[in-house]
Amino acid sequence: MEKKESLKKENNSAAKISGLSNKAFGIIKFILGICLLPFVYSSSVSFLSEFTLINKLLQNYFWWGVISLLIIYLIIWEPTIIYVRGQKLVEIFFTFFKPLVKVAPALLPVYTIVLFILYSLLSFIFKSDSLIKHFIFLFGFSMALHLIFSAKTLRSKQGDFLKANYIFGFFLVYIINLILLAFGLNLIFKEFSVVNFINQSFQIANNIFYAVFKQFFLNK
Repeated sequence: MEKKESLKKENNSAAKISGLSNKAFGIIKFILGICLLPFVYSSSVSFLSEFTLINKLLQNYFWWGVISLLIIYLIIWEPTIIYVRGQKLVEIFFTFFKPLVKVAPALLPVYTIVLFILYSLLSFIFKSDSLIKHFIFLFGFSMALHLIFSAKTLRSKQGDFLKANYIFGFFLVYIINLILLAFGLNLIFKEFSVVNFINQSFQIANNIFYAVFKQFFLNK
C-alpha cells in the first residue's frame, strides 16, 4: 500500500511539473507569436506591393483561385482529403530526415510547390499565353487550401494554453508560405523581385519594432 501511495504521489508530482512546463512553453510561444505579428504584416504588405507589378489580368486569376477555394470550402465541400493526401506526400518525401517529418507537412504548401515545378517543365514545351493563366489560378487555389487547413489543424489541437501553438504556428506557416510563393513568382515574372520583397519586409518590420521600442522606452 505504501509503495502504491508513493507511486501515486510521484505520478501526481510528475503531472504537475509537466503541466507547469507546458504552460511555461505556452507562454514563450505566445510571446514569440506576438513578436511574429510585425513580420506577418510586413510580409503581406511587401508581397502585395510586388504582386501588383505583374499583369493585372494574371493578378485577378490568382485571386479568383483564392476565392474559388473559399467558396468551395464554405458552401459546397471541405476538401480535407486533398490536404491530408498532400501532407502524406510530404511525409513520404521527408522520411529520410525524421526531424522534419512532423514539421514539413504543415510548413510546406506541397501542391503549390508541385504546380510551380510542373509549370516550369510545361512552359518549355508549350508556348501558350493561356498556360500561365491556368497555373496562377491554381497557385492561388492551392495556397488558400494549405493556409486554411493548416490553421484548422493547429486550432483543433487540445491543451493549447493561451492558443500559443495556434498563434505561433500559423503565423510561422503564413510567413514561410508567403516567402515560398514569392520565390516561385520571382522565377516566373521578371516584374516580381523576391529581393525587394524580403528587403521591404524586414524594413517595415524593423520600423514597427523601433516604433514600439521608442514608445515604451524612449518617450519618458
